[in-house]
Amino acid sequence: MSVKNLDDLLGEGVQGRYVLVRSDLNVPLDGDRITDDGRVRAALPTIKKLADAGAKVVVTAHLGRPKGEPDPKYTLAPVAKRLSELLGAEVALAGDLVGESAKALTGGLADGRVVLLENVRFDARETSKDAVDRSELAAELGALVPGGAFVSDGFGVVHRKQASVYEVASVLPAYAGGLVLAELDVLKKLTDDVQRPYVVVLGGAKVSDKLGVIANLLTKVDRLLIGGGMAYTFLKAQGHEVGNSLLQADQLDQVKGFLAEAEKRGVELVLPVDVLAATGFAADAEHEVVAATAIPADREGLDIGPATRELFAGKLADAKTVFWNGPMGVFEFEAFAGGTRAVAEALVKSDAFTVVGGGDSAAAVRQLGLPEDGFSHISTGGGASLEYLEGKELPGVVALEEKN
Repeated sequence: MSVKNLDDLLGEGVQGRYVLVRSDLNVPLDGDRITDDGRVRAALPTIKKLADAGAKVVVTAHLGRPKGEPDPKYTLAPVAKRLSELLGAEVALAGDLVGESAKALTGGLADGRVVLLENVRFDARETSKDAVDRSELAAELGALVPGGAFVSDGFGVVHRKQASVYEVASVLPAYAGGLVLAELDVLKKLTDDVQRPYVVVLGGAKVSDKLGVIANLLTKVDRLLIGGGMAYTFLKAQGHEVGNSLLQADQLDQVKGFLAEAEKRGVELVLPVDVLAATGFAADAEHEVVAATAIPADREGLDIGPATRELFAGKLADAKTVFWNGPMGVFEFEAFAGGTRAVAEALVKSDAFTVVGGGDSAAAVRQLGLPEDGFSHISTGGGASLEYLEGKELPGVVALEEKN
């Protein structure tokens, strides 16, 4: 990939110069409390390097899915507070995105200081399907940083053609941030010159979220382990009873095709052999271990069972490359977190190049208290990672390449 990067920008000198940074600060909240600050910590190195070099740093980011207008539920105030704590210096939060508050704060910004603009998705133009709307917002963002540069460092959004990700790169001199470069480097190791055996573990709720990536991975991997809610559609496709378990009946034909393709290509596709079958979806639901092929009609699977945990660990033991995306069960409930923990612990013990594919998988690692340095890489962009592995172009990366 031929793009200018953060080191190039720093080499040009940024003392006293405005730099607009697109970060991914889309953290989970409980009220106004951040429950997992992983993305804030991941965004910190690029912001700190620029501030330490004397740049006037203006950060833009989104949080949640507001409907194109201000919504106090999605304010970036908790993020500004946490960013201030980690940076050891106040990060002021503008009261708007490109309005009077943003103009006043950026206009008076001292060298080496950081300001965070309010949620970029409070402006409907950010996600508009109309390129003219997006370009208009990008121009207004550019006007906040006269003579400045743009650093794309939000890997979790580079798969979106949005104003602060795509169009802004045509308004300002554009550079790839350290986080984006690191993520792309890891993904290339999962697609180019892969060390084998190459094992992919997929979980999460819906098969439909991963159709493209499964289809593409079946041409690349040696072994595919399927857990989580999506496993029940695979089990149903094999003709088994899945009770009240999560099921996407409209995907059964697609899944049958995956099973046939895996067999044709010699890919070992491994499904659960037992599950924790519960009386309902609740943290304290009564549950028992049952065979995956005999789930009672009045129960639902909420986690892989002990035999499957042992099976999956064994299938990971000889791997040289592992990509994991999606929990094995409802890890938010302690009673159904064992499967996800078992997979994560198997990766920690492994000598393989291990990548945790962001999203719920990364959150699970932190929630379960596992050592983050036990994995080769924990991605900050679940959706972007999956689209890359699916073989799709990432608009935010294309925009950077077009500038070179």
